[in-house]
Amino acid sequence: MKVLLAAGVVLALVAGGWALFIRSSGDHGHGITVGALEDAVKWPDVKTADERVAFAGQAGLDALNITTLWTPGQTQPAPGELAILHNVANAADEQHLQLLVTVYAPRPRFAPMESAQQDQYAQFMTSLARSLPSADGFAVWNEPNLNGFWLYQFDDSGQDIAAPAYEALLAKTYDALKAVNPKLKVYGGNLAPRGFDDADSPRPTHSPTTFIRDLGTAYRASGRTKPIMDVFAFHPYQTRSSIPPGQPHTGTSLGFGDYDKLVSLLGQAFDGTAQPGSKLPIAYTEFGVQSVIPPSAQGPYTNLQSPLGKDAVPEATQADYYEQAFKLAACQPNVIAVYIFHLFDEADLNRWQSGPYYTDTNAKSSRDGIADAAKKARDGKLADCG
Repeated sequence: MKVLLAAGVVLALVAGGWALFIRSSGDHGHGITVGALEDAVKWPDVKTADERVAFAGQAGLDALNITTLWTPGQTQPAPGELAILHNVANAADEQHLQLLVTVYAPRPRFAPMESAQQDQYAQFMTSLARSLPSADGFAVWNEPNLNGFWLYQFDDSGQDIAAPAYEALLAKTYDALKAVNPKLKVYGGNLAPRGFDDADSPRPTHSPTTFIRDLGTAYRASGRTKPIMDVFAFHPYQTRSSIPPGQPHTGTSLGFGDYDKLVSLLGQAFDGTAQPGSKLPIAYTEFGVQSVIPPSAQGPYTNLQSPLGKDAVPEATQADYYEQAFKLAACQPNVIAVYIFHLFDEADLNRWQSGPYYTDTNAKSSRDGIADAAKKARDGKLADCG
């Protein structure tokens, strides 16, 4: 783990068998990792990959989260994909960026419900870890509480079958990765912030509140005496970009403003077992605020009249909301990281325009403000937590 320790008190948190060092500077909170989830850095051309990764550092970031896809039967990445991942890993190492790799499937029906497929997924992760020794951590799946990523949410009687299957996947993957390198960090959860807990819905999902509880129930029922994750990953999106990140939720949804509830849920799920709960490090591995694309920058964009593209705020507000998110995280003791989504906008306004760079890689007016806030957050000099 590439960590620059700021002046001040250095606190060692031990969770799941590894030591995490948090940089503390008193009332200004603790230093956090600030990164971006971005697959547009994945290029087969080494020079282009190097150039794309370098944009992260220019935006003040010190980490990248990239994804790669697994399909049933696969136990190692395809050679072409592995070459691309090598390019990113080498560029990230050269830029002194932490690298997190998230692995899920291209279709939700590929979710590994059965033991044999879970074994294949764990072997795939083992192959990745051996092939990418500079990677700092691996995230197990993406938003398994949504049927858009994990199709099988309920059985015919309305019982949760997603969380128990995901718990088994986490356990196997954790053991496989730790056998490669005990210092690797395994990120579990990766949950979406909302869900409806309705087995009769045409698109059944689970709220993060229910999923965490059911994950803990499955873990306790398994009788396991080892952890299943080192970090709990979460995606604290608000329902609209115009809503400040710290606004809390009622009901079963969660976000930046619901930290105490999240810690309580993790404690209820896991405290008293081998899996840390209320002391488990938390990483916000995906959070985005869309910004309005000004006419002067619209050339490379498509679907300009998309209603999804109208969920956007001025660039100054985007910078302010990202700064607010970093401040909140720095004042939340268990939180170790925030990853913004994206680094570069997607060109299609039916998609997501939340980066500090336009889709053509030109910097937005928000870039420098985001970079300044990110650097201060890393150094524990951004927030006033008094």
